[in-house]
Amino acid sequence: MESLEKAYEWDIRTRIADQKLAKENIAVAVTEIKEGIVYDRDGVKVTAFEVDHGDLIKPAFGFRIDYGGRSAVLSGDTRPSENLIRHATGTDLLIHSVAAVRPELLASPVFQAIPAHHTKPEEAGVVFTRTKPMLAVFSHITLLGTAQVPAVTEQEVFELTRKNYSGPLLVGEDLMVFRVGRQGVSVKK
Repeated sequence: MESLEKAYEWDIRTRIADQKLAKENIAVAVTEIKEGIVYDRDGVKVTAFEVDHGDLIKPAFGFRIDYGGRSAVLSGDTRPSENLIRHATGTDLLIHSVAAVRPELLASPVFQAIPAHHTKPEEAGVVFTRTKPMLAVFSHITLLGTAQVPAVTEQEVFELTRKNYSGPLLVGEDLMVFRVGRQGVSVKK
């Protein structure tokens, strides 16, 4: 963070002077975390767990939120991860990242790198089958393509996931809200 503050020093100094901001209003407060409980207050417990985002991208975390006997898990950026499966098994809501690319683009190293660090739809189907969430949702959806080769569609991601998972599944959208309750998980409109 110190390096970022140095990189943006001119912008920070200018905004403070121009907008009459107090320096403490733009101060960065960092809390380093490691695997384990990172928040536990008023019945809400958040547990961070390491996931596999590649050999060089460490640490990478997923999060499990528990409250009132209900739970939600956010995968974070990850390849298939046994640690994610362990923390997500039996959760009510599993929100998982996914990346897809057409096979003809995989000849290029540029297009090999991104799916190598993320979960493919068929792999996500296996994760969902093993964890058995009440609802599985895709988020942080990466669909790669070029002008000549169109990106995989969200519908295709859904269909590829269905090869290995038959349970409740949604493709997430910005601002989507979920209600996790005793009767299950619903999307709040």
